[in-house]
Amino acid sequence: MSNDISQLSPRVVWNNFYLLTQIPRVSGKEEKIRDFISDFGKNLGLETLVDESGNVLIRKPALPGMENRKGVILQGHLDMVPQKNLGKLHDFATEPIETILDGDWVRANGTTLGADNGMGVAAILAVLESSELLHGPLEALFTSNEENGMTGAFGLKPALLKGDILLNLDSEDEGELFIGCAGASNGKMSFRYREEPLAGDWRGFMIRVTGLKGGHSGLDIHLGRGNANKIMNRILYHGHLHHGLRLASIDGGSLRNAIPRESFAHVALPGSMAQAFLGSLPLIIGTIKEELLSVEPTLNIEAAPDCTPGSVIEEGVFVRFLNALYACPNGVMRMSSDMADLVETSNNLAIVKSLHGVITVETLLRSLVDSAKVDLEIMIKSIFDLAGADSLFDGRYPGWKPDYASSILQVMQEIYHTKFSEIPKTRAVHAGLECGIMGRTYPDWEMISFGPTIRFPHSPDEKVYIPSVQKFWELLVETLRTIPFL
Repeated sequence: MSNDISQLSPRVVWNNFYLLTQIPRVSGKEEKIRDFISDFGKNLGLETLVDESGNVLIRKPALPGMENRKGVILQGHLDMVPQKNLGKLHDFATEPIETILDGDWVRANGTTLGADNGMGVAAILAVLESSELLHGPLEALFTSNEENGMTGAFGLKPALLKGDILLNLDSEDEGELFIGCAGASNGKMSFRYREEPLAGDWRGFMIRVTGLKGGHSGLDIHLGRGNANKIMNRILYHGHLHHGLRLASIDGGSLRNAIPRESFAHVALPGSMAQAFLGSLPLIIGTIKEELLSVEPTLNIEAAPDCTPGSVIEEGVFVRFLNALYACPNGVMRMSSDMADLVETSNNLAIVKSLHGVITVETLLRSLVDSAKVDLEIMIKSIFDLAGADSLFDGRYPGWKPDYASSILQVMQEIYHTKFSEIPKTRAVHAGLECGIMGRTYPDWEMISFGPTIRFPHSPDEKVYIPSVQKFWELLVETLRTIPFL
């Protein structure tokens, strides 16, 4: 079967998405995709500019007879999350994404697909290049570095944009109109340590936690998936408590906004305890696997003989680190009282690494309620303060408060019901959308976020549902045609 996604329907969207898969666009390294988008606009003869934050703005005039419609900003982000399966050879900085047709889904071959937010960007490009679609004044805004701090949205200058309505094409459930999102902050805790030399009979081992699904730390946090850092800490705690295990190095997780799928720890055990430790592992590994069997059927935990490290992290710091990680909250903290089945507050214990005398622990906190996010920051800080670590919380961005009286919401609800004989759901999302940030700079905007159905973003299981793209495109086209008058 052919894997040529450019021939899927609607071709105007899928062909552009295929082009995007050929261009490296990792967060913070967006030069090639920025040049591609900029050249795209210029080649169409449209006003195109790049601002100081690396955002690309393309303006397209209204079609004749549509000049008196409200101005619309179509917005998506340039970058994608780079995640790949263990053992997958892929260089996100230089190599294209290999796409696979899998029934009604498009996925990648062992890597993230980049449908987040490539599908939205592809749809915007399709609107820009069309000479047939009816629309009023348009501005296409492609923001930079969304996945790693939303720096493009934060850097957006007042008065740059002229439109009245923002259509953010970065949601992942077709048939749902999003009118609110969570705010977030980054936590970074640090343990400084000395290295202690090992003397006498010690045996080295490498402990590996692999095979987890991972996923988006906001959209998937309620699914109860395993967290590689939490699982590793459980193994290390057991090994130290019962068998004198010592830690030489640890490396778990890679991105704050992805649930960690893998963790690796180089450890040492007294020679007299090594076999007892290995003998105890099947029971604790079996217990963990049984707990997670329904959500993590491919979880793998193993301890293999390795070189004996010459030194280990000093024991006092190691013990305080173990206790803090055990106590650190992870996952859903509270569900929303206002919207059914919506997470209000959560934390992702994302990254744990030791390097150059410092163990660093990074978390991503999210909440629809700013005060609850602050309370969670204090909770986490208190835990790590008691453990003697330094704590820093930064990268805060606001949530987006729902506006149920929005005129564009009413318009899109009516369009969807007329076209598809269904009433779209009105939702908020437990993830960071740039709407919250940009809405602070442009408080008079009406904003809606919508998109096709994408599953498991931020993980190598990411996939987009092909039939949903057609409905997403039709809704976008009809919305642009029906935008209210000034």
